[in-house]
Amino acid sequence: MLRSDKVKKGIDRSPHRALLRACGLSDEDFDKPLIGIANSYIDIIPGHVHLREFVQPIKEEVRKAGGVPIEFNVIGVDDGIAMGHYGMHYSLPSRELIADSIETVVEAHQLDALICIPNCDKIVPGMLMAAARLNIPTIFISGGPMLAGEANGKKVDLISVFEGIGQLKAGKITERELKLIEEQACPTCGSCSGMFTANSMNCITEVLGLGLPGNGTVPAVDPRRELLARQAGRQIMELLRRNIRPRDLLTLETFDNAFAVDIAMGGSSNTILHLLAIAREAGVDYDLERINHISKRTPTLCKISPASHYHIQDLDNVGGIPALLKELLRGGYLPHPDRPTVSLKTLREIAQEAPDADGEVIKKVESPYSAEGGIAVLFGNLAPEGSVVKTAGVDPSMLVFKGEAICFNSEEEAIEGILGGKVRPGHVVVIRYEGPKGGPGMREMLSPTSAIMGMGLGDKVALITDGRFSGGTRGACVGHIAPEASAGGPIGIVQDGDQILIDIPNRRLELLISEEELSKRMESFKPLRKEIKSPWLRRYVRFVSSASKGAVLEA
Repeated sequence: MLRSDKVKKGIDRSPHRALLRACGLSDEDFDKPLIGIANSYIDIIPGHVHLREFVQPIKEEVRKAGGVPIEFNVIGVDDGIAMGHYGMHYSLPSRELIADSIETVVEAHQLDALICIPNCDKIVPGMLMAAARLNIPTIFISGGPMLAGEANGKKVDLISVFEGIGQLKAGKITERELKLIEEQACPTCGSCSGMFTANSMNCITEVLGLGLPGNGTVPAVDPRRELLARQAGRQIMELLRRNIRPRDLLTLETFDNAFAVDIAMGGSSNTILHLLAIAREAGVDYDLERINHISKRTPTLCKISPASHYHIQDLDNVGGIPALLKELLRGGYLPHPDRPTVSLKTLREIAQEAPDADGEVIKKVESPYSAEGGIAVLFGNLAPEGSVVKTAGVDPSMLVFKGEAICFNSEEEAIEGILGGKVRPGHVVVIRYEGPKGGPGMREMLSPTSAIMGMGLGDKVALITDGRFSGGTRGACVGHIAPEASAGGPIGIVQDGDQILIDIPNRRLELLISEEELSKRMESFKPLRKEIKSPWLRRYVRFVSSASKGAVLEA
């Protein structure tokens, strides 16, 4: 019996069938499974503008394979457009709305299986959370990455534009040069072309077992993307026939694999936040210390923009994630290679069919970028519950850094201070009250981090925050500090001039004051309270958990 028979079988369901007939279904359709297609098409996100057309071959293949495609849409927020202003408060909360809205449509209409078409930012993890929660046969097919642009003979992308603002302020480029970068940075549709959050998460769907090989790297404008989409449309019917569901795939061992690949490819620090949230939905209790254990034993084999001049298309050209899996497997760094996937092949089988690592875009295990991974979790008196740093984007000279705190109570204050010259070499920029509750919404700090890099301070200044970073962030930037300032976390008691130690090799983040002084400040600390006008954001603040728990909404 199909789930959807509850809405289309029997005399009592005559009214339901009448409504379904009005949607174009016929008598023969009532014997077929209803396949939900969650499409994140929206006109204001480059990674999604083509999804209205992209979905059509998927629907064709579902029909050919004996299903009835039921397309519905979900919202999306473009983090790049929302960046640096009030709109960024809504980015992370949108993840929860996406998960909830997919659950609502699927359960209200008792759909039998699900095809998710995400591409950018919070849409991918929101859909993954929904898939784990619903636990019906599901497959992911993203819209694909954007190609990199070119300006003045160099490859450019969105981060080139953000960093160009700092370069302009520092007198390194002219307004005309910045405009040229702006015009060339995003030349096609697709998710932005570096290893930012969207592409990191789309690549990880392959390792979680929910996306077919190539899902994360085949460019949006490449004809192979349509072939992959058609394959996904056919494959969902096989998954339904075999009753292969997300929680069959999303085990503790699967998340170990996901973090290992994420760490090896130098993925976005946001992936930790999202993978913790997805694990929670899948009923998997995943500890942050486990990530450090994996990071310590996993080499960094890839550095994609913003950590290098390579882009996602370059990774795709040398075999994509399957080739990376093959090299990790060869070195014994893929923890659980026999985990199954929606392709009906194991990760080991996928890896064995892939080309060997090229040694440039994907380094050999004998000569990695670094012996340890590209993401680390730091603990200490400034981050009792943990904090996250993308080590793949940190200058080697900054892996251990002690500096003088300069504190800002919002992203806007920090940007003004950085561009206004208040931030000097040797500073640790502290941005607080930007966590899940304090932001609210844990805003990304791409504008201040890009300003630091653009002004030539990337190897002289560090930044710590209870907010998040874009996947495009590079530099000695520590985020997700928990507990956050608004929850009474120690980041709220830091004062200008305090000495802060960032020790990435030893996974430490410390405020260098005595325990007596720390206790005294904590006892008298009263977090700032922001006025929040939005009813939705007030509800979000009330229920959102710590970043150390994935910033999920508590029931």
